[in-house]
Amino acid sequence: MDPIAPPADDAFTWTRKHLLGLDDLSADEITYILDTAESFREVSTRSIKKVPALRGKVVANLFFEDSTRTRMSFTLAAQRLSADVLQFSAAGSSVKKGETLRDTARNIEAMGVDAVVIRHPQSGAPHMLARHLNASIINAGDGQHEHPTQGLLDVYTIRRRLGGVAGRKVGIVGDIAHSRVARSNILALRKLGAEVIVVGPPTLVPKAIESMGCTICHSLDEVLGELDVVNMLRIQFERISSSLFPSVREYSQRYGLNAQRLGRAKPDILVMHPGPINRGVEMTSDVADGPNSAILNQVTNGLAIRMAVLFLVNQEHRS
Repeated sequence: MDPIAPPADDAFTWTRKHLLGLDDLSADEITYILDTAESFREVSTRSIKKVPALRGKVVANLFFEDSTRTRMSFTLAAQRLSADVLQFSAAGSSVKKGETLRDTARNIEAMGVDAVVIRHPQSGAPHMLARHLNASIINAGDGQHEHPTQGLLDVYTIRRRLGGVAGRKVGIVGDIAHSRVARSNILALRKLGAEVIVVGPPTLVPKAIESMGCTICHSLDEVLGELDVVNMLRIQFERISSSLFPSVREYSQRYGLNAQRLGRAKPDILVMHPGPINRGVEMTSDVADGPNSAILNQVTNGLAIRMAVLFLVNQEHRS
C-alpha cells in the first residue's frame, strides 16, 4: 500500500483543517483517521523510516505542560513525514515575560509554520488558536477537556488487537474527574459502537459523566469479568488538590490491577494504560509487562495516528 495515500473510500473526503477534539467528529471521520493510520504504520518497519508526504511543511510543537510521550511522538511523526519541526516550551520563553498565548502563537506562525501542535493547561486553548491563526491546530491535550490523539490511538489499538470496536465492553478505571484521556476515549468508543463503563471511587467519578453515554460503577471486581478491555488511568497526583481517597494503598487494593484480580477477568482481556504508569498503584509490573498488556502497542500505534492526523490536516483538498 502506498503509505502517503489516504484510504480508498470514494464516498468520503477529509475536509477538516484542525483536530481540536473528538466531540464534533463523526464515526466516519474517526474511522477514516484510523484507516489512514493503518497506511502509515508500515513506515516504521522500513530501513529508511521516512516518506515525503509533508516535505516543505513546518510543524511547531507548543507545549505549556510537561510531556514526554506525546511531544516525542508528534516530533517523530512530523519527521517521518519529512516536515521540519520547531520545539517550544514555556520555560525560558517570552510567556514568562507576560506574552499572551495568542501573541506567542502568532509570532511563531509568522516564521512560516503550517501546523501547530499545542498542549496547554487551560481547556479551550486550541480552539482559541484556531480562531486566530491560519495554521492547522492539533490539540495535544487541553486542561481537563480532551486529548483527542490519545483517544484515537486507544481505539486504534483495540481495533488492531480485537478486530473491531463495535460491541466491545470497555472499562475505564481511575481518576475520571481529572482525565482528558477518559473524555476522549468515551467519545471515540461510543461513536464507534462500544459499551463504556467508568470505574472508580465516587470522589473521582463525576455523576455528570453518564451524560456521555457511559455507565458508572464503583467496584472494579463487580464488572471486571464482563470486560473485553480495561483501560487503567493514571492517578494524577499533580492535579489533585485535596485527599479524594483515604490512601494510595487503599486505592490500589480496591482499583489496582494485579495478577490475582486479572485472573478473574476474561483470559484474553486487553489491558491498556495511557502512561506514565504509577507501578504498584494502577497496576503491578507483572500485569503491565504481561501478555494481556497493550501498553507498548499503544505507544507504537500513537506514532501512526499522529502521522495520519498531521497528514490529513495539512492536505489542500478541503472544501
